[in-house]
Amino acid sequence: MEVPLDALLPNPERQHAYVLLRVITGLDFFMHGFSRIFTGAGLPGFAQSMVTSMANTQLLPSVVLATGYAIPCVELLIGTLLLLGLFTRASLTAALLLMLVLMFGIGLKQDWNVAGQQLLYALVLAILLFARHPYDLPWTKLFARPSLAKS
Repeated sequence: MEVPLDALLPNPERQHAYVLLRVITGLDFFMHGFSRIFTGAGLPGFAQSMVTSMANTQLLPSVVLATGYAIPCVELLIGTLLLLGLFTRASLTAALLLMLVLMFGIGLKQDWNVAGQQLLYALVLAILLFARHPYDLPWTKLFARPSLAKS
């Protein structure tokens, strides 16, 4: 069955839905990173809690600690970029790679409820990446000066 061309083209409802899903996802990533870095015990506390949480896995505590410091920073960066709509392709790809790392760790921990939540995150990210092109404004256009049309 062939899909009509107009079904593939952006329309206002699809664009609004896409942008809102991207912004909601960006806010989620931003708040994960922000709260882990700037609230509670801060970044060192979060990293140390990951070491404790992953103690029964085969991962070296030093690897878990380094990952615990990196994850919130990556989440904050991805969230910021998705909220602003900048470097969306790279941001969504980075988010999917982050989910891959998280899925590996949670699989070693055998926490299948969290693994299911991570699969939902990965699905949303994949949908955003798949639908990105017709709806996202390239960042270069945000900073481009309007050209003066010749009459």
